[in-house]
Amino acid sequence: MDITPPLNPSRQLIQRYGAGAFVIAGQEHEGSVLVWPERRAAWEVAQFEEITEEALLPVLESGGVEILIVGSGEKQEFFPPALRQAIRARGIAVECMDTGAACRTFNILMGDDRKVAAALIAV
Repeated sequence: MDITPPLNPSRQLIQRYGAGAFVIAGQEHEGSVLVWPERRAAWEVAQFEEITEEALLPVLESGGVEILIVGSGEKQEFFPPALRQAIRARGIAVECMDTGAACRTFNILMGDDRKVAAALIAV
């Protein structure tokens, strides 16, 4: 689905998602992805059940993240309480939603200069 916001090459705006890929800052990315305002990285998670604290370490240890938006795939899923608590113990708020909503939410929060990151499962 196309959610094309204005393009600023210094920001990782999510412009499109679907068919197992994302277009982020004008570049296509196949598969799931971790996104920060200034960079992105491939993420080896294909299903919500694969998300663990270890799988989220690149975000949790990157520093400066206050909000983590998780795109859980085609439908909204929720973390077990222990994983949610582990993330909050690091001072990071976490919100899980379907991947489309997560893409839009990430763009809005980034546009508001919030310290946000997204962990997005490809749909």
